[in-house]
Order: sequence, then structure tokens, then C-alpha cells
Amino acid sequence: MTSDELVAMCPVTNQPDMYVATIEYEPDTLCLESKSLKLYLSSFRNEGAFCEALAVRIRDDVAAALELPHERVSVALQQKARGGITIVAST
Repeated sequence: MTSDELVAMCPVTNQPDMYVATIEYEPDTLCLESKSLKLYLSSFRNEGAFCEALAVRIRDDVAAALELPHERVSVALQQKARGGITIVAST
């Protein structure tokens, strides 16, 4: 699943960081519903989080929701360029 609507605040500058989030998992008995994922991702809009920590948090939350070990879930956040620097964090 991929979304370009993830926004979180930089905890240092308080500026918005925009991301393209890609979530991959090996399904078992549960799956993610797209509307629920959209609402979950929008919940970070006013939170301060570094890219790397946010990727881990999303991975852990998705794994818990799907009742999967976190090794079966991967999350990549590609930060849209701000100040000419692009960051990609993945788990």
C-alpha cells in the first residue's frame, strides 16, 4: 500500500515534513482496510516525529493491528524534499 498523504511535524523546526509511505506485509488472517489506513496516517499531522522513528512506529502499529510479527511488515517513508534534501527511511 502506498500513500503520499503522510505529514508529520519536524520536532526540531516545527515545519511540516511530507512523506510517501509504502507499507508491505505478508497477510495472514487480517488485512489493512484502505480508509482506516488513510485515517491512521492523517493522525500524524500535528505530531513531532523524526523520519526514522516514524517508520518504526508505523511498522510496529501495523504489525500489531494485523497480529503479525514485525519482521513480516516493512515500511518505507520517502520524505519529500525540503531544503533540497530527500530522506528515505525503511524498516
